[in-house]
Amino acid sequence: MTTHPAFEDIRSLRALLTAGKISPPELVSVFAERIERHNAVSRAFITVTAANAAECAASLSEGDLPQSPLAGIPYASKDLIDIAGVRTTAGSRVFHDRVAQEDAFVIARLRNAGALSMGKTNLHEFAYGATGENEVYGTCVNAYDTTRLAGGSSSGSAAAVAFGLVPAALGTDTGGSVRAPAALNGLVGLKPTIGRVPTHGVVPYCWTLDHVGLITRTVADSADLLEVVSGYDPRDPGSVNLPRESYSDAIGADVSGIRVGIPSDFFFDRCDPQILAALERVKAHLVRRGAVLVPVSFPDMAQTRTVSLTVQMPEALSAHSAYLETRGDLYSADFRAGLAVGQCILAEHYVKAKRFIETYRQQTNALFDQADVILTPATPEIAQKVGTVSTRRDGVDEAIGNAITRYTSFFNMTGHPALTMPCGMHTEGLPIGLQLIGRYFEEKTVFRVAFDIERNEAFSIPLPAVDT
Repeated sequence: MTTHPAFEDIRSLRALLTAGKISPPELVSVFAERIERHNAVSRAFITVTAANAAECAASLSEGDLPQSPLAGIPYASKDLIDIAGVRTTAGSRVFHDRVAQEDAFVIARLRNAGALSMGKTNLHEFAYGATGENEVYGTCVNAYDTTRLAGGSSSGSAAAVAFGLVPAALGTDTGGSVRAPAALNGLVGLKPTIGRVPTHGVVPYCWTLDHVGLITRTVADSADLLEVVSGYDPRDPGSVNLPRESYSDAIGADVSGIRVGIPSDFFFDRCDPQILAALERVKAHLVRRGAVLVPVSFPDMAQTRTVSLTVQMPEALSAHSAYLETRGDLYSADFRAGLAVGQCILAEHYVKAKRFIETYRQQTNALFDQADVILTPATPEIAQKVGTVSTRRDGVDEAIGNAITRYTSFFNMTGHPALTMPCGMHTEGLPIGLQLIGRYFEEKTVFRVAFDIERNEAFSIPLPAVDT
């Protein structure tokens, strides 16, 4: 047990609830008080629904808790995800009056599991950006250093967990928008296989690349949460009709014989030396545990960001065309500029980019003939100062948003499951993260390797110095 229940993982909180050492209303009260105390600094929440959570918690406390790993557990969700009767602002003035009429698929799953929504979290407007800067609702900051960025676009979801305002949060990931902020804040971020978690009820940014993702404190919590929110929804054209799995079965399984792919280039290029050193320690640990390191070669990555943007911007323009006609003046200048780029991309360019993506998927899928998981750094840089525009590494200047997602965005195009998690601390007092990528729908293997790393105390990190 940590010094405060707000920093416990879901499994520990569930044990306290089951043992009667804390009640669901008391647990909601713990997190509601912390939101009230820390939201002004963290900027994590746009809308707080603690009063409704308290009502739901009271009904749970009157009888037995549902047989679910999330029963009685507070959580938050990115303000792109609909909750019936609650505003979905998408972090923008454009949706200041948009009240959801029904729950998104993932919210309905959590509601049925007895989880308790504490509210809607902040984000980069319409998920367009990796820094989490938002001129309307404020910029989320890093729990380890409040002069630094939380990262984005699921900035509020990462900040909410890191500051101890909820034990878990939902986000969306179109280029790393769950995995990168999770890594920058010392948390576990999961982008499941595309189609594994339906996106019905989620405001779209780019249909081709959008994923619902999870942010938790531990690998086991990520497995439990995925077990609840995954499934099939015929209302989502991209949803895949496969049986739901017990992902928690992978926790604690032996990694001996697992083949861990190590990319020969790109994913270790222009990277902070301390991050590279941390990855070397992880490699050594896996070898000691009986895993086998194998080199893998990705396709030419030179144009991958261009390919991604060539798909993103026309799809974003399509999603927003109706609102541009009636509420165009309410968009930020940054997002309007991005939509303008979408207007300049020809159908020919879009189709070519989609063909590139299919090639990337096939070529990456072939790598799993050689490896069971692939290991990379989560980000090439630690969290940067609020207001940072670009970073320089090995003589190359790079926009900070591009740097944050350089190692993550490719796997939104291929659709493979990818998880980021902490593996050490930088001398600047900020978390270092790694990324594990698996075969389609083999999240279990990813969890298996991730948990083996996590339970080695050499890779554990301290909690942020937030008032507890």
